[in-house]
Amino acid sequence: MLRFPRSWKVDGAALRLVGAIATLFCAAITTDAAAEPSHGLSIFGELKYPPGFQHFDYVNPDAPKGGRMVTMGTGDVNTFDSFNQFIVKGDAAQDLDYLYDSLMARAQDEPDAVYGLIAKSAEVAPDRMSVTFKLRPEAKFADGSQVTADDVVNTLSLLKSTATRPQYSQPLRDVVKAEALDPETVRYTFQGTLVRDLPVLVAQLPVLPKAYYATQPYDQTSLKPPLGSGPYRIKTFNPGSSVTYERRNDYWAKDLPVNKGRFNFDEIRLDYYRDRTIELETMKSGGFDYREEFSSLGWATQYDIPAVRDGRLIKELIPDRRPSGAQGYFINTRRDKFKDPRVRAALDLVFDFEWSNKKLFYGLYKRTTSYFENSDMKAVGPPSPDELALLNPYKDKLPPEVFGEPYLPPVTDGSGNNRDNLKKARDLLISAGWKPGPDGKLRNDKGEQLTIEFLDFEAQFERITLPYTQNLKRIGIDATWRLVDPAQYQQRLKSFDFDVTTQRFSLGLTPGVDMRTFLSCDAAKADGSFNLAGICDPVIDALIDKIIAAKSRAELTTATRAIDRILRAEHYWVPHWYKPAYSVAYWNKFSRPAIQPKYDNGVLDTWWIDPQKAAALSSGATEAKPTQQPATR
Repeated sequence: MLRFPRSWKVDGAALRLVGAIATLFCAAITTDAAAEPSHGLSIFGELKYPPGFQHFDYVNPDAPKGGRMVTMGTGDVNTFDSFNQFIVKGDAAQDLDYLYDSLMARAQDEPDAVYGLIAKSAEVAPDRMSVTFKLRPEAKFADGSQVTADDVVNTLSLLKSTATRPQYSQPLRDVVKAEALDPETVRYTFQGTLVRDLPVLVAQLPVLPKAYYATQPYDQTSLKPPLGSGPYRIKTFNPGSSVTYERRNDYWAKDLPVNKGRFNFDEIRLDYYRDRTIELETMKSGGFDYREEFSSLGWATQYDIPAVRDGRLIKELIPDRRPSGAQGYFINTRRDKFKDPRVRAALDLVFDFEWSNKKLFYGLYKRTTSYFENSDMKAVGPPSPDELALLNPYKDKLPPEVFGEPYLPPVTDGSGNNRDNLKKARDLLISAGWKPGPDGKLRNDKGEQLTIEFLDFEAQFERITLPYTQNLKRIGIDATWRLVDPAQYQQRLKSFDFDVTTQRFSLGLTPGVDMRTFLSCDAAKADGSFNLAGICDPVIDALIDKIIAAKSRAELTTATRAIDRILRAEHYWVPHWYKPAYSVAYWNKFSRPAIQPKYDNGVLDTWWIDPQKAAALSSGATEAKPTQQPATR
């Protein structure tokens, strides 16, 4: 999950925070694994990499180390006031994951596999109710102290506390305890029947130093650089503006197979800009080394400059093979005016994607229709017999639409003449009890006018939302777009103080317990959760359990398709758009492995500075422009 950035603007803090979290939930254990120590864990099938493997296939193990990568700090709030990414309070800096190691590390070319990092092995009990990890005695925190089982035990206690963000704490619901069997052995114990994901979930938790948090308050924001055991430490920072991570030459795990060829930059600097125009101009002038572009307008019109034409600045589409997930206007159903699905369906009818794509996005996007877009987990066609077997027990509790073709958003001719859909929307609202008065405004039986505020923190989204609000006004809704400062925006999201807001969410390659953080009743009630729409449906909760309990990828896919049908039929969001590629620009000073990691762009993790290219760029020499993928793909 995970929460991901808007397709034209990044939500990077969330991406990194939840990207790290999401990977927690993308892996578990093979269903036929023997109860014996293993160098790695996987969910459905065998591990790709055998015992004794030397490095991942998508790295260059001989990549040179050195140099600085300067890129954009992209957060949900385009700023930060804390280095504590685990708690509800504050807005954490991006990429803090680099400060911490976990027991096992994710392989980015497998959908659900992890391999030993702090732990050299893992042993899952025959009844699957516990997992035991053997720690490497050489594992050290940055202050030289040993990483021990006590640190792992205390980490679980901290992450399960009430101060912790629900994205961390809720999936740990069925993790009963962690216990240190000796300084280098730790055992996690689980409860219940939905334990498939739990061994690797705990394997990927960041390990926090017990001694450090004995003197530093865990539940408070802080700009004191935290202590971790990971490949980087915080070197310098300017609160809210920039943070620089420096690679640790004394990093204990730099030669482990899971780390060979990775973490090649001596420094990674993130500069935060609230104004995307200034950010782009900074890139063009050489202030950034690398930038991901999230504006279709910018991508289509703002890179026709000499540096791009002569190959000094490379503009490229890097394939994105992950599920693109659900981006859209999320409707807060905690508010009475949005509880009727007819109201939410009306909002979908009013949004004219085809016109927006033609006039605003230069035809660069495809319409998102599913919560599992760009994956085989998306529902298509009528329900299969296996899907019906899951849905039929709840037939009297589900909309009839669930049992036919999955809901698809309306399609227009792109002319801007959306009168038919506007009429349908108005009719739906009238049927839901919103009657037009003499002034044409819609009101309920109490005389309350139907108002909708679209909450945002970036001015660039105005060009998209204002045409939408104008169409809503045409059918009698008092619709407004409100721009607030980033900190206020984040706080209002955490407390669910909004009508409608734009976000992008994506679940992992192997959805499991992460589903609860986005879609469950528990998450709907937990401040700071990713369940922005306030979805609370016992049927959805039951199907989440089916997803978590799936014993094969086929079972998993069936369950995700079933839940996708319900989510789409209930109209919890007005879907936006997606593009299965990273739109990036970078100065021609980098080299990268021949193989891209299948489920990541690999930039910060596997690229390196090429001395020859850097020297040519510095001298002003130009090269032939490499072949680029077309921007309209």
